[in-house]
Amino acid sequence: MKKERRVIVWFRQDLRLHDNEALMNALEVSTQVIPVYVFDERTFKDKTKFGFQKTGIHRTKFILESIRNLRKNIKALGSDLIVRVGKPEEILYELARKYKTSWIFCNRERTQEEVDVQNTLEQNLWSIGQEIRFSRGKMLYYTADLPFPVSHTPDVFTTFRKEVEKIVSIRPPFDVPQSLPALPESLEPGEMPDLTTFGFSNEPEAEPRSAFPFQGGEDTAVARLKHYLWETDHIKSYKETRNGLLGTDYSSKFSPWLSQGCLSPKLIYHELKKYEEERGSNDSTYWLFFELLWRDFFRLMGKKHGNHIFFKKGTKGTIDEPLKNDMSLFRLWAEGRTGIPFIDANMRELKATGFMSNRGRQNVASFLVKDLKVNWQIGAEYFESLLLDYDPCSNYGNWNYIAGVGSDPRENRYFNILSQAKRYDPKGEYVKKWLPELAGLPTEQVHRPDTLSEKKQLEFAIKLGADYPKAMVNTAKWA
Repeated sequence: MKKERRVIVWFRQDLRLHDNEALMNALEVSTQVIPVYVFDERTFKDKTKFGFQKTGIHRTKFILESIRNLRKNIKALGSDLIVRVGKPEEILYELARKYKTSWIFCNRERTQEEVDVQNTLEQNLWSIGQEIRFSRGKMLYYTADLPFPVSHTPDVFTTFRKEVEKIVSIRPPFDVPQSLPALPESLEPGEMPDLTTFGFSNEPEAEPRSAFPFQGGEDTAVARLKHYLWETDHIKSYKETRNGLLGTDYSSKFSPWLSQGCLSPKLIYHELKKYEEERGSNDSTYWLFFELLWRDFFRLMGKKHGNHIFFKKGTKGTIDEPLKNDMSLFRLWAEGRTGIPFIDANMRELKATGFMSNRGRQNVASFLVKDLKVNWQIGAEYFESLLLDYDPCSNYGNWNYIAGVGSDPRENRYFNILSQAKRYDPKGEYVKKWLPELAGLPTEQVHRPDTLSEKKQLEFAIKLGADYPKAMVNTAKWA
């Protein structure tokens, strides 16, 4: 028999019951588990260095939905989710002290702000003879299974991939617990906050042009996985369609649920393997695994290089050319007013929905850094604020990559925006969807309105500089 013992499970970026190692570890050694989620007031109310809200309205809404769904699922197992707003290191300490728990279980985070919180909590708990027991929950691989210590992780993705994918097995995901013990009678679960708690006046209106109707929570995450693999077989064409811009199924759209831990990468992998056994494998099924490998790689880079992923010179330690903190140029980029339709359409989609395709992200980042010569850190912080699927290691790792200060063997990675636009939006459908002022332009002009003569502007009823901005750069350099 297990000893009578009470513990806390602190949910962080692991908002699920399936494959939740911290929860399973807690259940193995205790007779009573107190599930807790704390909305960290700093994460939801503070600003970034360049003045952006750390968590914008779209991601805040997604997280609120995810917590409501987690609470519902925990209730269905016989318990409840304790919800609080404040500082986790203080709130969890008080709960541990008041209810005389033995340990707090949680999944370990690796970036500075999260590490500072868990370190302070750990010190607070030591003062009452308790401690944190850390688990893992973000990656495909366990670091203990890798053929190298984290400090020796290859800095080039291809080298990393070759060293792990053929020789390191991925452990199976944990099942959902069948039941959870009831909470102490005196413990109030707490009211769910809403958007007004974090300074937002009202619910964002549904955007009919959105690529996907994202909703937070484990239930919708698992349903999406089932849909993309088993119900539609869209996974079979993932490699060919993943760079799409329009529609719900051109890519998996798993990333927002992965970032909040509503969906385990191990579950995706094992469902993928099961799919390949039953329905066959191809380049597309491999490519989804390939993308999950990138997530692990960026997280390992965050572990290996620490705060250098946030520094201007990145993990590389050098920068090829000076970049300026020009907020006037940045604002034109952020608001989708550069006069370059492919850039503007992507930036307007991000602002309106919190989402942007991977292809779009690479292009807008390249344009900000390589064409406008603006400090990549400003763009990274803006993405941090707005993205539904923000993850510090993936976000800053990708910006390091584009800015040439990260893990990329190719020198001076640069995107020709015009050729990219013509390749991935050949008819201009995406641009016209997000820039309705250009809807009347013919296909051959939609990506280069800056070349319209005065006569053509009259013909197409558009005035550059009034109806649509003049181009910030001369598009002839890409032609």
